[in-house]
Amino acid sequence: MSKTIYNRIKSVLAEKGKTNKDLADALKIAPETVSSWCTNSAQPSIKRLFEIAIYLDTQAGDLLISIKK
Repeated sequence: MSKTIYNRIKSVLAEKGKTNKDLADALKIAPETVSSWCTNSAQPSIKRLFEIAIYLDTQAGDLLISIKK
């Protein structure tokens, strides 16, 4: 059974040349929290998703996986 992927945070971090630690430091949160988002073990709140988007200079929707096939 494959794990459902909801977000692209890990991909966008890589595209922007940023690390999990960079994001954690910017948001003043534990690196483990960012790691759980990057592995899709947990998901950020909507508010946090927008904070991540601002930090990564992207649209919040770009951090999510499209449901369209």
